[in-house]
Amino acid sequence: MGRRKKNKRVVENILITGIADKGMSVGRNEEGEVFFIEDAVPGDVVNAVVIRKKKSHSICRVKETVTLSPERTTPFCKHFYHCGGCKWQNLKYDSQTKYKFIKIVNAMRRIGKIDTEGIIHTVRYSKDIRYYRNKLEFTFCDKRWLTPEEIETKGFIETEPALGFHRPNSFNKVLNLDECHLQNDLSNDIRNHLRDFCIEKQISFYNPYTHEGVMRNIIIRNTLEGDWMLLIVFGKDDAKKIKVVMEEMKQKFPFITALLYTVNPKFNDTIYDLDVHCYHGRPYIIERLGDVRYKIGPKSFFQTNSEGAKILFDYVAEYADFKGHENVYDLYTGLGSIALYIAHSVGRVTGIEEIPEAIADAKENCAFNGIENASFYAGDVKDILNDDFIREHGQPDVVITDPPRAGMSEKVIQTLLALAAPKIVYVSCNPETQARDVLMLSEKYKVVKMQPVDMFPHTNHIENVALLVLKP
Repeated sequence: MGRRKKNKRVVENILITGIADKGMSVGRNEEGEVFFIEDAVPGDVVNAVVIRKKKSHSICRVKETVTLSPERTTPFCKHFYHCGGCKWQNLKYDSQTKYKFIKIVNAMRRIGKIDTEGIIHTVRYSKDIRYYRNKLEFTFCDKRWLTPEEIETKGFIETEPALGFHRPNSFNKVLNLDECHLQNDLSNDIRNHLRDFCIEKQISFYNPYTHEGVMRNIIIRNTLEGDWMLLIVFGKDDAKKIKVVMEEMKQKFPFITALLYTVNPKFNDTIYDLDVHCYHGRPYIIERLGDVRYKIGPKSFFQTNSEGAKILFDYVAEYADFKGHENVYDLYTGLGSIALYIAHSVGRVTGIEEIPEAIADAKENCAFNGIENASFYAGDVKDILNDDFIREHGQPDVVITDPPRAGMSEKVIQTLLALAAPKIVYVSCNPETQARDVLMLSEKYKVVKMQPVDMFPHTNHIENVALLVLKP
């Protein structure tokens, strides 16, 4: 006899009050219980089914919506309800930034133990809320994902190939895209033409189970300067078909600055260990932020919102208040984007980054711009930033740190406390880990001001720049 299926708990009248990671919303019932809920927006009142109980909250899905939030809006993308990429398109943009601001304030107060009154400024809006990204990756699949509505109304469907995004949390389901509002509309033209051409010529799409198929992935990058890069990833080294595809894209889209390809026969999609071939044009595109021009290759790590990056870098420079003589350390420098941007305003800047390929890009861009007062080192910050390094490069006047979402390690924080630079400008994409690090730094530092910058509309992500000054 099989086990009886346990009925899921249904919680009624949950008021949605905020946003959380991965497009989930946060709500509470009248008893004060906390719920993370999919498919609801702040201001909604919902009845929800508990999927999983955790120590501090429960994960739920909406059973029914009792009251719709006045902050809702109609999504502008036809794929919104199935894509999962722009989770908050159904929430007014003013409301998105409001709840991102609240998220930072709550993290700083709860985790960082900071009274944010008078310290944190309102969110700097994104200049564009559509077409703001400069990089997108799309996946080929020999069978497109079918919506539940298609299956319910049409029954068996002979599925055609797809080129688009993976469904959330799924390696084998690809949503076929006709439009995407994240990148300049020419990106749609490139993607859709390539898909249709390969279907017409019967060039096979990748199968994630059998690992067979010629067409595997594409990466499209563009810059404010008008450069375009198309990298096509083939699943097998079929020289004849590769040439057919590459020649078609070369002829159809002559504006593409860098037309590249690689062959990936591996079981994973990463290209960082693969050779990339330049079929036409040059092997990089160029972005300009301020007075600095950045060479961006197919493997380069660069902010995916160029307009937003410039705004962010300007706040870093403003908070640091450079006078022209400063010795600056730039931790987690990436390809040196911030270091190169502020180099003309300081005496010396030294960048540290764990990824060797990013440091190679930083050095190349340093030479490309004729910058002579910047140097870069590859390695983990916690290992590189030691007494010998400091003796060689001198006591910094300003430390800029822009760590990954996990924040800084405790060892790095202890080094910064011992270093006691007069100023730290901390850039973060994760308010919780930034607040944690700020609390540890509060032993010697005081937070003077903060500036949130929204670089990713319709998502939960928010950047925050904080200025910490050494206590007297």
